[in-house]
Amino acid sequence: MAAMEASNTAADRVTAGQEQDWGELLARIRAWGRELGFQSLGVSDVHLPEAERGLSAWLEAGFHGELDYMARHGVKRTRPAELVPGTLRVISARMNYLASAQGESPRAVLESPERAYVSRYALGRDYHKVLRNRLQALAERVAGEVGPFGYRVFTDSAPVMEVEIGRKAGLGWRGKHTLLLSREAGSAFFLGEIYTDLPLPVDEPVTEHCGSCSRCLPACPTGAIVAPYRLDARRCISYLTIELKGSIPEELRPLVGNRVYGCDDCQLACPWNSFAQVSEEEDFRVRNGLDDVALVELFAWDEAEFRDRMAGSAILRIGHERWLRNLAVAMGNALAVLAGKESQEQIQALRGALEARRDHPSALVREHVAWALAQTRGRFPSHDP
Repeated sequence: MAAMEASNTAADRVTAGQEQDWGELLARIRAWGRELGFQSLGVSDVHLPEAERGLSAWLEAGFHGELDYMARHGVKRTRPAELVPGTLRVISARMNYLASAQGESPRAVLESPERAYVSRYALGRDYHKVLRNRLQALAERVAGEVGPFGYRVFTDSAPVMEVEIGRKAGLGWRGKHTLLLSREAGSAFFLGEIYTDLPLPVDEPVTEHCGSCSRCLPACPTGAIVAPYRLDARRCISYLTIELKGSIPEELRPLVGNRVYGCDDCQLACPWNSFAQVSEEEDFRVRNGLDDVALVELFAWDEAEFRDRMAGSAILRIGHERWLRNLAVAMGNALAVLAGKESQEQIQALRGALEARRDHPSALVREHVAWALAQTRGRFPSHDP
């Protein structure tokens, strides 16, 4: 990436008297972005005072839980020019992620307790790598046109208020579930940014279209959306299964269901996601059958197989230990649901897999396996551990 302090930048040359039609350049940047696989691209300024007030209130409420990085960088998160000195504009880009070839529908998987539900964004290749490489290519294309300029590329990898920036750049509006929403794509997309010193014309925010709809709030399994536009991350299943490093709170485990990596329930409930567009990106195609796979099958992976199969996936970053933790919770929930039904074969398979991990070297895994095995106590005494 180019240093923002680079000498002889495009903006410097304009100051020196060399003309640049910034509007015409932006039109070309949008076209180059489409060639690189982005569905939409907008530009915002660097003033985010409302977002700064909202972030401060959110942190003061303790809603960030163990997400210490949300507070670590102070105002740099809400002041782009302090994070990257010299920044005048932020180019925000959207890339859809829904895979074109999937097995069962998301809801069908959620309603099958013995199956594993993986958030749809994580079914393919790690989006961090995909978007970062494309944004870098876009920045280099701009440099090839205007000469050296200051920029830095971000993809959910630094203190960046990506939803607020995307909103200001006209890519959508903030939904009541706190995600960015687009009339053309719902919320099934990734965002990435280029901080730049180019004085590009800014886009206008779009009109909000949630209206009186609040379906996303009651759809949250754990009640993490405590009010419109306000999320308590400590209760969010995405936080519990991805960000949380220790034990999942016991009172929340039954609410996790069969969600082993992330959660899409608020998005599935949102009417705007009926307009979500399928992505033709090869990188986002389903890997390892994760769109419809048995919990027992995933629980059987040892660490080497986990690392091999999840190479290049966003899931790799939670590690095998937390992967087993999440699966154990889902398997316990499956046992609780299946108890009393004609599901003896499924119950035996689930319990047998859990029993095999009962003496796992990790105390974290052992704890969650023991909890899972206890979910049929009193229902099938002959199966008690």
